[in-house]
Amino acid sequence: MNEEFDAQVVQIEELLRHVTVIIKKRGRDILSDFAITNPQFNALLVLDNHPDITMGELCDRLYLACSTATDLIDRMEKNGLLERRRDVDDRRVIRLRPTPKAKEVIDRVIQARRRYVKSILTKLEKKDIETLARSLQQLHSLMTEENPPS
Repeated sequence: MNEEFDAQVVQIEELLRHVTVIIKKRGRDILSDFAITNPQFNALLVLDNHPDITMGELCDRLYLACSTATDLIDRMEKNGLLERRRDVDDRRVIRLRPTPKAKEVIDRVIQARRRYVKSILTKLEKKDIETLARSLQQLHSLMTEENPPS
């Protein structure tokens, strides 16, 4: 298009990347309070949204090799965060389901993350928060249209 637009694209991409890094780091700090790793939390979020999925489906959603996911799931089961259940229609199929403990961890972690974001947003004016929320929603919608979640 033009140089100004290209410069804005560079600036926005860099800022999104930097904000993502900060949020991920803060997220890891929060997770350490709950004795859970980031990959485990990501798996819990998938399981919470898609209870009773198979290991293969979980691997696809997390973009993990099944061998990696198996170790992850074994640790999570040992820690009481999920349970394996045989499929009622096909006993060869194992389904994964989060436990009540997992749901409690998810809720507490999300609350802690939201408290962090709130502590940052309180430093902005109301109109800036509204603009940011609207812009992020638009960006998310455009990206979701292009690459729908599975």
